[in-house]
Amino acid sequence: MAACAIRRGLLSIVSKYNQHKCTHRILSAIDFSSRFDVRRVQPLCSSCGLSSFQQTRFMSSRPEGKILEPVGVFEALKQHGKYETGQLFLHSVFGYRGIVLFPWHARLYDRDVSPAAAASAAADSKPDSVGHGSKEVKGKMHTYYQVLIDTRDCPHISQRSQTEAVTFLANHDDSRALYAIPGLDYVSHEDILPYNSTEQVPIQHELFERFLMFDPSRNPPFTARDTLRAWQEKNHPWLELSDVHRETTENIRVTVIPFYMGMREAQNSHVYWWRYCIRLENLGNEVVQLRERHWRIFSLSGTLETVRGRGVVGKEPVLSSEQPAFQYSSHVSLQAPSGHMWGTFCFERTDGSHFDVRIPPFSLESNKYDKAPPTGYPL
Repeated sequence: MAACAIRRGLLSIVSKYNQHKCTHRILSAIDFSSRFDVRRVQPLCSSCGLSSFQQTRFMSSRPEGKILEPVGVFEALKQHGKYETGQLFLHSVFGYRGIVLFPWHARLYDRDVSPAAAASAAADSKPDSVGHGSKEVKGKMHTYYQVLIDTRDCPHISQRSQTEAVTFLANHDDSRALYAIPGLDYVSHEDILPYNSTEQVPIQHELFERFLMFDPSRNPPFTARDTLRAWQEKNHPWLELSDVHRETTENIRVTVIPFYMGMREAQNSHVYWWRYCIRLENLGNEVVQLRERHWRIFSLSGTLETVRGRGVVGKEPVLSSEQPAFQYSSHVSLQAPSGHMWGTFCFERTDGSHFDVRIPPFSLESNKYDKAPPTGYPL
């Protein structure tokens, strides 16, 4: 079909200003200065399953706008099955270029908040299991991917998504010391916009050529080196994604992914550490701003801690239709091998009114991998 000609139009930002003459090109969301909304994809070709973004969002909204330059060819989305190691992609929400390292299969607990449940979001009632809270929730299997982020895009997304989302416990006496692997992320299957490229090094990341090699006989043409397989096996306990929790209140969706990081001994006691990644998404058209967080943290030792504060990680992000999402990571430690966390985020509307958004309750569980975390990611 003629519409399939959009395969020729995968685009990315470069640093010159010019007019954009294409009518059916697919844009990378890397035009971060524009009002381009990568989430708003319009079907174009029912035959090949490809889509085109609205042309009205092609141009930069700033005078010093930038033109778009082809970087590859957009591929059909995978409705069934998973993407393979070496698959190039654009992130459908944050717009960065990336490449798949390997998949994870997680249990997704997706809560659909009724008006009654939303009204009681701030109630302090401890959930005693994943299935408890506003209603019984059963998990379903869902595919996520460990990916590398192109470092050229990190400066553009740093205000919307942390690019050091993966952290480990340091392997020395300081039980609070952490170190991060920059440019490593977890991406849901539906956030992958796959494309291919003729470049042998299409992604700039210090681990790209250590983990992957170019093989033009394969599809995708980037295959895992032995160093990637060894790194995955060695760090599997600290990377593994097993449970994902999601809940929507008043068009604000909160997704939480907890990770067990390991145990450390401190002052004659055991301290258990977890990392949790949170994504906030505005699914509506109203502009809102995150103002406060309210956490309740229950430990198996019997303690219940309340944490209140302004914003998250020092920021009070604004969520709008143009910039709908914000993602960050944080950490929590308990002097017990398990616990629970839940709470609310307080958002402010443009008219000054406030509303609470429920954070889905999630478990903090230690696991069988209670051994010293790795000392780093050198191979």
